[in-house]
Amino acid sequence: MAAYRIVQEALTNVLRHADARAVRVSLNWADTTLEIEVADDGRGAQGVTGGHGLAGMRERVTACGGTLRAGSGGEGFLVAATLPIG
Repeated sequence: MAAYRIVQEALTNVLRHADARAVRVSLNWADTTLEIEVADDGRGAQGVTGGHGLAGMRERVTACGGTLRAGSGGEGFLVAATLPIG
């Protein structure tokens, strides 16, 4: 459920804030982790104030024992989370 909500919130942020033309969602499984990456080609991290969406993602990932990175990524904004599985 945490993975679903992270992707949902990241895509919502792209629609609301990024002014992006494209977005890429990647899910990569390993034996003990799930890596989630949502990257867009929009405005990037300029003017990002760390609103409720990013805080909620960080709380959700931390509660699961994972890590979250959010900020500039290539052309736009990147949300990258790693969650333990198994």
